[in-house]
Amino acid sequence: MASKKMDVTQACLLAIVSILCILCIIPFLMVISGSLSTEKDIVDYGYTLIPKHLTLLSYKVLLLGSGRILDAYGVTVLVTAIGTVLALLVNSMGAYVLTRKALKYRNILSVYALITLLFNGGMVPWYFVCVNYLHLQDSLLALILPALGNAFNMYLVRNYMLSVPEEIYESAKMDGAGDLKYFFRFMLPLSKPVLATVGLFTALAYWNDWFIALMLVNKQELQPLQLILRTIVSNIEFVKNSGNAMDIQRLTAQLPSEGIKMAATVITIGPIVFLYPFVQKYFVKGIMIGAVKG
Repeated sequence: MASKKMDVTQACLLAIVSILCILCIIPFLMVISGSLSTEKDIVDYGYTLIPKHLTLLSYKVLLLGSGRILDAYGVTVLVTAIGTVLALLVNSMGAYVLTRKALKYRNILSVYALITLLFNGGMVPWYFVCVNYLHLQDSLLALILPALGNAFNMYLVRNYMLSVPEEIYESAKMDGAGDLKYFFRFMLPLSKPVLATVGLFTALAYWNDWFIALMLVNKQELQPLQLILRTIVSNIEFVKNSGNAMDIQRLTAQLPSEGIKMAATVITIGPIVFLYPFVQKYFVKGIMIGAVKG
């Protein structure tokens, strides 16, 4: 009887999870369908799961400057890879420091990091610091350095590291290992789940960011993919909304502005979607360990 009840429970849970998965997949399929639909079909029928009239015009418009798109892809991939590695190193080192009870002023440092989560100086001071003092304008460092430190990620790693038994540190110290050796040889390998989780958060942030590039990068060859696609979509919207002459109206009527938005989403989301399965097994473990004590 208990086994039969368990089978029914498992079947219900499986059905609920399947429905949730379908609900998550449907919007993504509608985005793909919208990118392959004509502008007239989207206006007349809205977004559908299956395009009524298949077209690749949205992708053709986006790829008119394919060389620029590929360059932007390269910049985004490079910034995401380097930025994620450096951010993991910076945040994990900061988290490790906050776990050392023998460290003087440890509580003051914790409060200082916490304040950055609650308050910030604003966009204007941030811009002046980046440009006038750090001289980050028009360089790859401008896309990497401003987003390196993140107090939320640091506290997430810190909570995980606090769950690592202190006896491991004492044993390593007795064998002559210093803090630096213990951090790289023991703490980082033991923290793989939370590092994978934070790495995913960081990679998503770098991949999707366009604001820093808009503020600090003027050279087209250094602009990331998100900023290029945002510029393309914005320019098309401007042309469609500002055309007064009949010739411009006839031209803009052919521009699939809604389809281009969907195509831009498909182009940008692809690589990051393929990254998730590699870190998914660490994701829940990295979030939960250290968050619940007991």
